[in-house]
Amino acid sequence: MADLTTTITESVTLNGSVRGSTNTLTTTGIVDVFERILTCTHSVVTTVAVFNSTPHGADGALDVENCKYFRVTNLSADQDMKVAFVTAATNYQVTVRAGGSHVLFQAENALIGEEDAAPAFPTLEDLVTVEVKPSASTDVQVELFAALV
Repeated sequence: MADLTTTITESVTLNGSVRGSTNTLTTTGIVDVFERILTCTHSVVTTVAVFNSTPHGADGALDVENCKYFRVTNLSADQDMKVAFVTAATNYQVTVRAGGSHVLFQAENALIGEEDAAPAFPTLEDLVTVEVKPSASTDVQVELFAALV
């Protein structure tokens, strides 16, 4: 078993003063990791990760209960991409700009999409797939990293 250390640092010098902070989170008991870099073709939706209750429950699946960290990073130097985090019943989508990342710190009971501006904070759902579509007519390279207990 190993520890995963995740560090997020913001730093900007504004009017001669350094602003920002560093936050570190340690996730213990990591026994599996998943790393992948792939090219996502423009004008096409690419499923980049699949989750299931067991790794043998679906082809190439990550264990949803054991996934304690999931990062998707846009390796493009100048192109945005759309990322959809899909559950059995809903999804939410974000734009990840060139060089940016989106992080989830669990895949089980991790998310839900709602159709209004008043969050109900219902029971969250398990992640089922992560899908990517480049925003422009240029392919993007995507990096995935997952850590599982």
